[in-house]
Amino acid sequence: LMGVINLAHGELMMLGAYTTYVVQLAFRPLGEPLFSLYIFVAVVAAFIVAALVGLALERGVIRYLYGRPLETLLATWGVSLILRQFVRSVSGAMAISIAVFCLLFFGALWVLRKRSDWASMQKKAIAILLPLSLAIAGGSGFLLNQVPILARLWFSTRNVDVTAPAWLRGGIPFGISQLPYTRLFIIALTVLCLIGIYWFLNRSVWGLRIRSVTQNRDMSACLGIPTAQVDALTFALGSGLAGVAGCAVSLLGSVGPNLGTNYIVDSFMVVVVGGVGKLVGSIVAALVIGTLNYLIGSGTIAIILGGIGAEFLQPLVGFFTFFATASMAKVMVFVLIIAFLQVRPAGLFPQKGRSVEA
Repeated sequence: LMGVINLAHGELMMLGAYTTYVVQLAFRPLGEPLFSLYIFVAVVAAFIVAALVGLALERGVIRYLYGRPLETLLATWGVSLILRQFVRSVSGAMAISIAVFCLLFFGALWVLRKRSDWASMQKKAIAILLPLSLAIAGGSGFLLNQVPILARLWFSTRNVDVTAPAWLRGGIPFGISQLPYTRLFIIALTVLCLIGIYWFLNRSVWGLRIRSVTQNRDMSACLGIPTAQVDALTFALGSGLAGVAGCAVSLLGSVGPNLGTNYIVDSFMVVVVGGVGKLVGSIVAALVIGTLNYLIGSGTIAIILGGIGAEFLQPLVGFFTFFATASMAKVMVFVLIIAFLQVRPAGLFPQKGRSVEA
């Protein structure tokens, strides 16, 4: 919607997953039945944490790069590296020093903005406050690192595990297999998020403003719509949803600093195939790409073709058997997407109207 290529989106998922892990640790001493409810608190907390980080990213970096896709790609890639290293290195001392920096720097800016001569002194104030705040925060961090309990790393490079609540263990029998409750919960959470986003974009005032700004920013500004606030809200909302996604995937496996990199490419493929800025397109593309990945990677297509028994299908059976692994299935799907985009470069549901010209 915003014309931004955000390579840090996967790291926002990672933050949501780690938030889920922290909430789980906080609820564990409470025992049952409260522990079984931690996942609902974790979903909300993951959304808030990721949204706040996304808001800070938009206000601090992205807002200066609108209309420059390559620069946003490079900037968010750098942010993704920073976030990954932050998770590996964060400790109590680091968290306190960051809080000290934010309090000093942004607090001072907030106070100085009230002065009538703020516009004339802004650059000078930032030039003084930034190194001073960094020096004080760095010094406090160095001193706090001498305290063993504060110097201890929170996560380090190791993966951590999120334990699903008792009511999410097991599954519903379905033929010779079963449908895990965990995945059914994730599907339900996804549907709920989609309904919420659809309602927000199409039924709320801010949703109308978002659609207006994405279609024609200049005209929206002329009509009095606060485009800067719309940009911040849109980016924060997308980041919050990434946090919810991180909360969901944390139930499927271990959580580590590189968790987001496993999903970022698939996410971009979904957006491109579905049509940029089209919610329905993203839903359809996700279903198609996910289904193809499963059918090819699990060898289902090869089994079906082999079961037909026709001699002329044997080359196809061998072909799909070769691609019947998770990694090779991704290669096949990627090739199919490239071929599809040669025919429909705008995706399944291309934009229409003035938004195409923007």
